[in-house]
Amino acid sequence: MTDIREVTCRPLLKRALWCFVGAGVAGAVLAAVRMAYRGTLLDVWLGTGLLLALVGIASLRAVTTRVRADAYGLHWRTLLRRRSVPWRDVADLRVRLKYANTPRVEETRRVILVRHDGRKRILPLPHSWSPADPDFDAKLDALRALHRRYGAPESGHVPVISYRTGGRGWAGPLGLCALLLGGAIAVAWFVPYAAAEERAWQSARPCTAATPATERGSCLTTLPAVIKDTEVNRPKQRSWLYFAGGRPLDRLAVSQETAEGFRPGDSVELTYWRGAVMKVTGEHQEWREHFAGGGDLAAVAAALALAAGYPGAQTLLRLRGRRLPDDEVLPSALPFAGALVGTALWLLPLCCLHPTPTTLLSSPVAVTWAAAGSSATLGLFLWAWRATRIRTPGEAEEAEATEEAGAAADGSAEREKEVFLAARFLEHTDYNPYGFGTHIVLGDGPPAVTPHPGPGRFAAKDIPVERLTVKEVRRARGSDGDTVPRSWHIAELDDAGAPVRLAAAPADLARIVRGLGVRTPTSGAHPEP
Repeated sequence: MTDIREVTCRPLLKRALWCFVGAGVAGAVLAAVRMAYRGTLLDVWLGTGLLLALVGIASLRAVTTRVRADAYGLHWRTLLRRRSVPWRDVADLRVRLKYANTPRVEETRRVILVRHDGRKRILPLPHSWSPADPDFDAKLDALRALHRRYGAPESGHVPVISYRTGGRGWAGPLGLCALLLGGAIAVAWFVPYAAAEERAWQSARPCTAATPATERGSCLTTLPAVIKDTEVNRPKQRSWLYFAGGRPLDRLAVSQETAEGFRPGDSVELTYWRGAVMKVTGEHQEWREHFAGGGDLAAVAAALALAAGYPGAQTLLRLRGRRLPDDEVLPSALPFAGALVGTALWLLPLCCLHPTPTTLLSSPVAVTWAAAGSSATLGLFLWAWRATRIRTPGEAEEAEATEEAGAAADGSAEREKEVFLAARFLEHTDYNPYGFGTHIVLGDGPPAVTPHPGPGRFAAKDIPVERLTVKEVRRARGSDGDTVPRSWHIAELDDAGAPVRLAAAPADLARIVRGLGVRTPTSGAHPEP
């Protein structure tokens, strides 16, 4: 790689792209001819021509894309632009990883150019749609080799930026949080009006002969009717009641269960309120119009606000880990999701029963309910904050050493019994063939890899401790894959010259490294923001 003087990245499937470009030209000609002779936009051939023209433009843009690297720097061109960046301005070359989770495309990878001033740009090429793409890996290695030769890279490894890492950015979660909060505020704005309407409907009384015509909209008017026919549709579609003679109306939209309950010829009474049918009463069936009261809207507003809490927690975690390297994995926001769910268990029923502050403060039971729920929510969020704190390898090692010293002082440090710890070697080795191991067993024998949590050493494979050397213990990175839990740490080992990674929970990893008989190096600790 050090002898490479120039790297050129071109798009794949150039012949197919040029064929699409030709089809686009033909489509543009077809569209122009149809427009000239027909003069209308409502034409199948015109639509086909325009679609082919758009495909041709996209293919032309793809086929004319080039990325070239030489001793000066990086150069790339697209259909309309040309750009160049010298190596002295390039801080690093990273990989942006996206998981597609489709049958044909598992993940996509692209190269990110990072400048010294902090600006980032995704290069148009190379581009990979497979986790095992030798051509992409070779191009990336060649670009990084040129950068090392003519520039000064910030990192000695390939930083991988995924949705789990700190370099992913917080604009998306913050925008979603603001959108959900805006929806919650908009819904909450209508809660007093809906509550007033609900009270008016509940307090409405039947109209009398003495009721003035101007006030008959606020009282209940009952009219007789006969059902002519019913139309029963699927649950997600409207069902209909048809009335004989079209009186007092032709038809009424109801639920599927209501339409099934009424029969042609049934005599019913229709209750009107403010010009709308609110109730249909028969001999064996009754239907009421669903009324979205203040409690329903308050519960919806509270649910939107709680839903905004999850992307808000993601934004908070990204700000909390802003001092970490961009490719390090951040803690999961699931503890905050659990706190939000726990809050919803008491907040949503409270909002349904007491949608406005007036009704809430007028009930001692509701005030006690809100106070107890708020205390529980505070405790849940404190637990979530502690559960998502960023632990460094040095802290885990110190905690394990303290625990070991305490056990020795108590006189309980006897011969260690067999213990199974959840851990995984991330590479295929002779003691971890095809990544079958899920646990490491320590004590009462040599350390071994097992595909089960015990007891017993069935299918265990001994670890060749004499071949292993610990190079570094670090936090998980984006390059370690999405199967490694966010809270785990990684021990980079040297297995007779071959790099091997061991992943486990921080305390378990420190215990495993000590059980393997190798010393954990002093790791650079990233301070907690």
